[in-house]
Amino acid sequence: MSNQNSLAVDMQGITKRFPGVLANDNVDFQLKRGEIHALLGENGAGKSTLMKCLYGLYQADEGDIFIYGDKVKINTPNVAINKGIGMVHQHFMLVQPFTVAENIVLGSEPTKNNMIDMKKAIQDVEKLSEQYGLNVDPRAKIHEISVGMQQRVEILKTLYRGADILILDEPTAVLTPQEVHELIEIMESLTNEGKSIIFITHKLKEVKSIADRVTVIRRGKSIDVVDTADATTNELANMMVGREVILEVEKSAAEPGEVILEVENVHADNDRNLPALNGTSFQVKRGEIFGIAGVDGNGQSELAEVMTGLRKLKSGKIMINGKNITNYSTRDIIESGVSHIPEDRQKRGLVLDFSLFENMILGSHYKPPYASGVNMNYSSIKKESKRLIKEFDIRTPNEEVLAKSLSGGNQQKVILAREFNRNPELLIAAQPTRGVDVGAIEFIHKRLVEQRDAGKAVLLISLELDEILSLSDRIAVIYEGKIVDILDIKDATEEKLGLMMAGAESETVVEGGE
Repeated sequence: MSNQNSLAVDMQGITKRFPGVLANDNVDFQLKRGEIHALLGENGAGKSTLMKCLYGLYQADEGDIFIYGDKVKINTPNVAINKGIGMVHQHFMLVQPFTVAENIVLGSEPTKNNMIDMKKAIQDVEKLSEQYGLNVDPRAKIHEISVGMQQRVEILKTLYRGADILILDEPTAVLTPQEVHELIEIMESLTNEGKSIIFITHKLKEVKSIADRVTVIRRGKSIDVVDTADATTNELANMMVGREVILEVEKSAAEPGEVILEVENVHADNDRNLPALNGTSFQVKRGEIFGIAGVDGNGQSELAEVMTGLRKLKSGKIMINGKNITNYSTRDIIESGVSHIPEDRQKRGLVLDFSLFENMILGSHYKPPYASGVNMNYSSIKKESKRLIKEFDIRTPNEEVLAKSLSGGNQQKVILAREFNRNPELLIAAQPTRGVDVGAIEFIHKRLVEQRDAGKAVLLISLELDEILSLSDRIAVIYEGKIVDILDIKDATEEKLGLMMAGAESETVVEGGE
């Protein structure tokens, strides 16, 4: 990393107001040349707002910005790009039917005889990709490549336009652990080439592994700037949240009872009609958290979908409390005592243009006390919503706001409140803490353990190996659509699970769940 003390970015006294919200309150931020600087804070702390002021998407109401010592006024992204600033947004801005090369050069296409020169575009992308070790196929369509590859395309878009200062907004939120490792290597490669990187995140482990320094923002204010090596994860978490955060999951030994869920020799295809589940079998008992570990794309998503009525089985059987619910509708599965925290909260968990209170009763909206025949009982719905807002600490002005206006962590809490409120026999939690901050993770983990201790069966599907190891009482490893082994928590280590997740010990395929 560069030891130069000169600043690439110096933001002084930045204040940004929205109606009823002070998003940034006199914030200072400095990025040194050649460093990776983490901007750390909870969802809604003001991190992205501050960086959008730097990138010209917002204009600060007060404060000054200096780039390489020169005072600048950045009122559009084009100005930012001309100043050498590039931003990779959390939600990618790519044209899905276009190729990688077409997306990268879009708006800055090379021309020949007044025509777009795609041959040169492909050559330019290949050269840039090779220079920074980003390894993309310029001819591939965006919809054909992985999320991790799409992120590389976004980074190459900024580099193609000459960016020396890169803003990465929650870049690991949708990546697998392997892709996170690759991204860290890419970031190190970029700084070795003289780039300076701002890394917006709320993931403490990643901050410790990659950042040189970290600025912590809480509720719109800058709390502290520290060298990453001088702060523990607990200290960073406490600065983020403003109180002591328990990073370790506190739970007693499980006391499992009878079998609640039986998955027997299940086969199902993915969206491309290729086999995704290849004879998957296991059981989940009352009073335990049963974790499913695996590299993304090994059938986890399809497994959650076949158990919740979102995907049809080709063969096999799913039983709840001895009742065969194979290929039941989602409503009938809910009626059988199953609640579901989906892996994609915006696509599967919420109707974003519905109010918070309407989302709170989805799946139960047709039953008393929320409805009588075709008539909705809105006073009852709102009363229950207010109770759940308080119980689950959902940060919202009121129950009337649209779901899309909430932060990611608060959207997740709405889903938890709704699904737990059904008092299920089985709770299926798929990626329950994806894209939420450390305070919300602590809350969600505590609630999952409470469900277990209340005698519920909890099926946890997570790509976060730390989460699986912290929460689970038994762990199944899924590889190429099969359960390769089931371990008691006392026998599970990160190394052993990692080997099985990579297929190194996939010979002992489990046919049953015991």
